[in-house]
Parts: sequence; structure tokens; C-alpha cells
Amino acid sequence: MKKEYQQEIKNALAATEKLDGINHVYFVACGGSMAFMQPAEYIFNRECDIPATILPAREFTTRNPHDLGKHSLVVSCSHSGTTPETNEAVNFAKGKGALTVGITYTVGSDLEKNSDFTLHYSWGKGTDASDLNNGVLYGFLFSLLKSVTGDNKYEKGLEALDSLETMADRVRKQFGETAKKWTSELKREKLIYAVGSGINTGETYSFSACWLQEMQWIHSGYINSAEYFHGPFEVTDFDVPFIICKGLGVTRKMDQRVIDFAKKHSQKVYVIDDADFDMHEVDDDFKEYYSQILSGVAFRQLAEGFAYERGHSLDVRRYMGHLDY
Repeated sequence: MKKEYQQEIKNALAATEKLDGINHVYFVACGGSMAFMQPAEYIFNRECDIPATILPAREFTTRNPHDLGKHSLVVSCSHSGTTPETNEAVNFAKGKGALTVGITYTVGSDLEKNSDFTLHYSWGKGTDASDLNNGVLYGFLFSLLKSVTGDNKYEKGLEALDSLETMADRVRKQFGETAKKWTSELKREKLIYAVGSGINTGETYSFSACWLQEMQWIHSGYINSAEYFHGPFEVTDFDVPFIICKGLGVTRKMDQRVIDFAKKHSQKVYVIDDADFDMHEVDDDFKEYYSQILSGVAFRQLAEGFAYERGHSLDVRRYMGHLDY
């Protein structure tokens, strides 16, 4: 990770240590930026006693959490740094006395101006994965967990960042042909469901809402594996496609249960299995956490495959950035 990014993390971390205790960590954003931070909520709730909640920015301000105050940490994200709802949420949190940390690609953005501290990241092909948004988020998250728990095991989580690009590149090579095959088979589908859970919730939701709905105009819906049998499984049929992310760790059995049922009743079940990805560089305690980043690599390859097969650029929008809403 770039030294300037490491320094920004240190600056934000030093501020959290002056809070005299954190009573709640809120992760607040919109769309893909919110989805990208979902693993942070999952990891924080699994690893320490401090409650963590992720909310859409507008719901955060509307809900007005009762415990939001001077012992709260609010982490927000906006790639452009200009998302109105996210900036409103940051200012709302500051008005309540909370410490705010913004994550953005854009230097000098509104989010940077409004946040107490800012973590920047790099973007685009050729960028080392440790400098992308996930790398910076994990760098901050594991540093924060080490600080609040006093457990040095999080050093192993931080060390894995040095191998993140190597792992991501392996997935690109390993999954590339599979992505081409799947998107060729699915390119004319009018609807595709995405299913996942646990650490993969954010990436699976993002694939459905951002990559398919927003960027490809394909009807889609995200289904949590734990909720599949509580209503959604009734839409399962022989010609209904499902892309299912099978995670590692505690939620894997839930994902497998969905796969087993769906394959009995649908001829179009496609499974991304995190166990297929080589993560030998990562300590066992952190493999589940890093697996979602590699799931994201696979999902992006699918998105790029759909864009190619359907002749529909990932950059084209009908409404976003064109109309007032």
C-alpha cells in the first residue's frame, strides 16, 4: 500500500484513540459504496464487542440513531466524493458530535472537505489491489480492530494486503474463461438472480444492483441465502437463472443448502465457490474475510463479460447523471 495511504490510516486511527471509547461504528454510504463497506460491518461484529451498523446514507439521517454522538465513529464512502446523501450524512453525524472518516478516490472532494479525516484510494486497471478501495478499507479496519481489542493477530490481516494483488491476479486468470462461458450462455436473459450471504453479502448485492441493474439494465434481485427458503425460492423454475456465491466460514452451509435445492429445480445455476480460490498467503483466521474481495474479482469479470456479449458498455446510463432526481 502507498505510504500516503498508510499515513492517512494512521492519522484517522490516532483520532479514534482519543475518543475515550467508541460506543458504535456506523458505515454510511449509497449504492456500490455502501455494498463495498458491508464486509466491514460483518467483520467488526464478528471480531469485537463494539456494535457496528451499515445503513444507506439517507436512512441514516432519517433514522437518526439514538446513540449517535461524541463516542460514535461514522465511516462513509463516495467514489466521486460528491454524493449528496453521503455528504449530508457526514454533516449530520458531525452535528451530533461523531468522529467522521470519509473514504474516496477524489482528492479535494466535498466528502474530503466535510469529513474529519479522509482515506484516499487508487482506481483503474493496473492498480495494485492493496491501493484499491478494498485494500484501504481493510488496512483501516484491521488497524482499528487491533487498537480497540489490543490483539496483535490483526497484524496477520494487515500482512495479507501485501499479497492481495497476487491473489486477485490468480483469480482473473483462473476465472476468466468461466466468466466468458457463463456470460455467453446468459447474455439474452431478461432476469438473473444473485444469491449470497455473510461476508459476500455486499459483493453479491452489488453485482445485482450495480453491475446488472444499473450498468447492464438487466432485471435482477439480490437474495440472502438465509432468506431464500422464506419466500424467494417459490420463483425457482427450470429456466430461471441463479448466480450463487458460496462463501467460506460460518455461512457456507446456508449457501450450499440453496445450491442443492436450486440445482434440483433449475437448469441455470451458476456457482462461484470461494474455496476454489488459492489464498495460501493468508492466515486461516482471515481467509473468510479476504475471500469476498476475490469474489468481487470474479463478479467484475462477469460484468465485463456481459458488457462485451451484450454490446452494452458499463459506463452507459439512462438516468444517473443525466436527470434530476
